[in-house]
Amino acid sequence: MVALGEIKRHKTQAVKVGNVTVGGGASVVVQSMTNTDTADPAATARQVRELYEAGSEIVRITVNTEEAARAVPDIRNRLERDGITVPLVGCFHYNGHRLLSEISECAVALAKYRINPGNVGFGEKRDRQFEMMIECALRHERPVRIGVNWGSLDQDMAARLMDKNAQSVSPQPAADVMREALVQSTLASADKARAMGLPASRIIVSAKTSRVQDLFAVYRELARRSDYALHLGLTEAGLGLKGTAATAAALGVLLQEGIGDTIRASLTPRPGESRTVEVELCQQVLQSLGLRSFLPQVSACPGCGRTTSTTFQELAGKIEAYIRARMPVWSVAYPGVESMNVAVMGCIVNGPGESKHADIGISLPGTGEQPVAPVFTDGRKTHTLRGERIAEEFQALLEDYVKNRYGQTQRAA
Repeated sequence: MVALGEIKRHKTQAVKVGNVTVGGGASVVVQSMTNTDTADPAATARQVRELYEAGSEIVRITVNTEEAARAVPDIRNRLERDGITVPLVGCFHYNGHRLLSEISECAVALAKYRINPGNVGFGEKRDRQFEMMIECALRHERPVRIGVNWGSLDQDMAARLMDKNAQSVSPQPAADVMREALVQSTLASADKARAMGLPASRIIVSAKTSRVQDLFAVYRELARRSDYALHLGLTEAGLGLKGTAATAAALGVLLQEGIGDTIRASLTPRPGESRTVEVELCQQVLQSLGLRSFLPQVSACPGCGRTTSTTFQELAGKIEAYIRARMPVWSVAYPGVESMNVAVMGCIVNGPGESKHADIGISLPGTGEQPVAPVFTDGRKTHTLRGERIAEEFQALLEDYVKNRYGQTQRAA
């Protein structure tokens, strides 16, 4: 059985993306993407900042027009004026060769270029336009992501493999042929970039699908056949519970197998929903697997007939919101606080036991129980709370616990 934090990682090349290292044994990196019009530098810089503050370590932006390309340096400057150095990745389709070549200030402001081989051009122009983008990466010493997608696969390659399969004595299912086309397109494009002089240490690859089992098959092959750094994600995952569940299942299994160096959750946000949800999901997947710690985890019981009151649910929500709001301060002042475990339990059955196992926990009274809430710190009962201000009093105890436990590290230093 693999212990937490001991997952054996697939060995890949280390790639520097701005001030972030992807692959080479470095921690799995959380990535996100804006959905603003990049030609609006104020709005885009604002959303990049939101994603960065939520924990995104690389942010991708769409560069689809000349106006968007010319806005990129302004976006970079706005962020740097606020002390934000998060790497920006330019996402290019169809006209990237021209934008990068003609607007050099855009090429310089970006930390990485994302190239989709299926969308760099058509027919005889495809190879030359791909080469132009690689030449730009060489000129500016930038890494690239060769990002193949199920929905924009090189149709010529897919047709050739389908024809070859049809003539085979033992033809494979069409789905298997399409998976192989994804793998071959990805690796052939990466190898072409290397033949032009781009080192493997400046290449990240991805081959995204929208179905979980397809993703497993494709990434296992990419990991088996190459040592390129791997960007992992389920494309067009969807919205709400479906998108969250599919993404967590896809990322979780592959990361547990040691596959994946940088990840993104391609969720469809609901109207008015913050774009930062995709960052939080990636963080939760990594923290649940024991690969990284980002913020204290709150355990709470699901509720049953013994907990007809919603008090514990409301308190759990308040504590989670309080922790997230305090983390910008805590993470600087109290190193290690991100690994803290907090329990908010709803009745006497599992409440005291779970609270004792947490760093700090509270066991609220269930239906018909005495209206008292014992608090446990480091396995010992230390307080008993009563009345209408339990939430505020527990938050104060939580604040004191963080200062007393995690402040010791800073004082010792």
